[in-house]
Order: sequence, then structure tokens, then C-alpha cells
Amino acid sequence: MRNLPALFIVLILLVWSGYGIGIEWSLFKDLGNSVRFVSEHWFPPDLSNSGAAWRAMIDTLQMALFSTLAALVIAFPLSFLAARNWSPGLWLYNGSRAVFNFIRSIPEIVLALIFIPTLGLGPLPAVMALIIHNIGVFGKMISEMIEAMDDGPLEAVKAVGGSRLHVAVYGILPQMLPLIFSQYFYRLEVAIRTCLVLGIVGAGGLGQMLYNDFKQFMYQKVTYEVLLIMVLVTAVDYTGAFIRKRVK
Repeated sequence: MRNLPALFIVLILLVWSGYGIGIEWSLFKDLGNSVRFVSEHWFPPDLSNSGAAWRAMIDTLQMALFSTLAALVIAFPLSFLAARNWSPGLWLYNGSRAVFNFIRSIPEIVLALIFIPTLGLGPLPAVMALIIHNIGVFGKMISEMIEAMDDGPLEAVKAVGGSRLHVAVYGILPQMLPLIFSQYFYRLEVAIRTCLVLGIVGAGGLGQMLYNDFKQFMYQKVTYEVLLIMVLVTAVDYTGAFIRKRVK
């Protein structure tokens, strides 16, 4: 019974948002048109350009991997400033939170377009856009992890004369590490999908191949490229699960 008000609010929000976007359930009676479109034009997959597609998949992985790792390395120390229970001053806490919120709110495609006049077409504008955006995302995630840490290990390190650095290394980091790995691999998957969208602005990789083939109505090639994306995301998912199991 205690959850009824929350359920009621969810239902109200669902109806309100559905009304706002003008959803009409009657339109879905023609869903068979999409099924016929896919079955008639998208299969079988065209493997004639598989070598280039595999190379593009590796390029996409490299872009996503470099940008997320660089963002995590930069955001990790800064996130301590945005944690209320760790920041040395209120102005640093509010300032760092504001910076994270600002850079996280800018869409990656906008950031990529900003960097194109400087870096030209190719993967670099996309990589810079992903780094900046993910600094904001990781900063928010990690700072909230720090605020939610169990105080027991922190107090134990302080009790034996540990400095703030010792508390961070021995009290906070062991609690956070599995969560950080979990969030990192999720963000890596998101970055892979974002790289595909950034192919529209000439970022290269599978995204640009998808965009070019779709514009030329080469749907069977698109099918093969989508299958490669599924392979890549699945590999990242299982790799993340394997590493998280070893870290715990």
C-alpha cells in the first residue's frame, strides 16, 4: 500500500508524456509494413565489404575505448571535489558540480561540430566530444558513489592515523572499484553507440559506413554492419562481466 502513491505518479507521468508526444495506438496496426520492409530489403546480409567493415569496427572500438578511459582518468580525481562529504569547500563542491552538469548537458554531436574547424573531419573531433561529455558523466557518477560510501572503513583508516589520501586509497577505493568498473563498461557501450551517431559528421568507423550505406539504400550492407555492432557490444559486455568478477 505504501507504494501506491508512487505508482499513481508514474501512471500520471506516463499518460501525460504519451499525450504530449501525440501517441496514437491505432497507427501500430500497420506495423506489418516495417516487418515486410526489413524482410524484403535487409536480408540476406551483404558480406562483400566485410574486410572494410571489420576494420571500421576496430576503429569504432578504439575511439570509444580511448575516449572513455581518458575521461575516467580525468574525472576520477575531480569527482572528489564534487562529493559533499569530501570536498574541502562549499564553493569547490558547487563549482565542480556546475562544471560537470554543464559539460554533460551538451550533446556529443554539438561538441564534435565545434571541434571540426580545428581538428578537421575524422575520429579526433568525435573522440574529444566523447571525452568532454564523459568527464561530466563520470564526475557525477563517481562523486555520488563517494557520498554513498559506508563510513565504517573510512573511520577505521582515520583511527590508525591515516591521512585524507590514505582514507581515499584504503577506505573509499576498495568500495568503489567494482561499481566504477560496472559503470565504465556501461559507458563504453554507450560510447560505441554514440560513435555510430557521430559518423554523420565524418567521424569514421562503422558509424560513417552505416550512414553512407543507408543514404545509398544499401540495406543489406547495413544489416551486416548492425550485426558487427551487436558482436562488439556483446564482447564488451562479457569482458566487463569477467573483469568485475575478478575485482570483487
